Amino acid sequence: MSSPVWFITGASNGFGLLLCLRALRANQRVVGTVRSKAKSADAVRQIESAGGQVIELDLNEPKESITRKVKAVGQIDYLVNNAGFFVMGAVEQVTAEEAQLQMQTNFFGPLYVTQAALEGMRLRRAGAVANLSSIAAKDPQPTSALYAASKAALEAVSESLAAEVAAFDISVLIVEPGAFRTNFLAAYSAPAAPLPDHYEGETAVARAREYFATGGGTQAGDPQKGVDRIYEALTGEGLAGKLKGKVARLVIGPDALRRMRKSNDKFLADLALGEEVALSTDF
Repeated sequence: MSSPVWFITGASNGFGLLLCLRALRANQRVVGTVRSKAKSADAVRQIESAGGQVIELDLNEPKESITRKVKAVGQIDYLVNNAGFFVMGAVEQVTAEEAQLQMQTNFFGPLYVTQAALEGMRLRRAGAVANLSSIAAKDPQPTSALYAASKAALEAVSESLAAEVAAFDISVLIVEPGAFRTNFLAAYSAPAAPLPDHYEGETAVARAREYFATGGGTQAGDPQKGVDRIYEALTGEGLAGKLKGKVARLVIGPDALRRMRKSNDKFLADLALGEEVALSTDF
């Protein structure tokens, strides 16, 4: 029996690179994607020297191109949609082009990759899809609205997809990390338009912008531990292995857990307050 094949997008750094190397250490086959092999030479070297393969794939490519590249891989047992980026700015200052790029990279790209991989999984009646979201999808913060929206959209598709493909023994896992010490914050994209004057000073937007601009390298989360939990939840091994097939979401990081509980508490409180109104609308 051949080793399972992992297809992991965004393998140039962070979770993507570490997950490629984690799977390779377990003697699994790995295909990682980067936008440019030349610009990601160190990651390519690490993955290939460990026995993996790297292909160039930009999630902003046309759907036909993404589909062709994914299908060319052949068998995919574990699909991990990890690639993404962060447009950091107030809702009012984000341009149409920036909003479209955020959604293309974080939502439409993963959607097209998943569509291309599903046929093979369905025919084999086996497979797992892991979509890297963020706690921001459930607890959006000022200046992260577009990023949070793209991840929330990915989560909604994931939940619907899970119900659609369960009959084919394909599992879907949403991964919701908190703040991990990767280059994520250092690589954020600032809007081209300036921040309107009224947001300067002691506002939620100004405080969030300062945090995101200076918080890189101070995050409490250990990326290797985060990747280990993802690997375990998908394969059924280790500490998180007991969660395989039992949870729709893998929340990783104490900060993510706190924010998720806070978000859930607010939702339940709103539901309780509005119960009489909700029940008042039938014929």
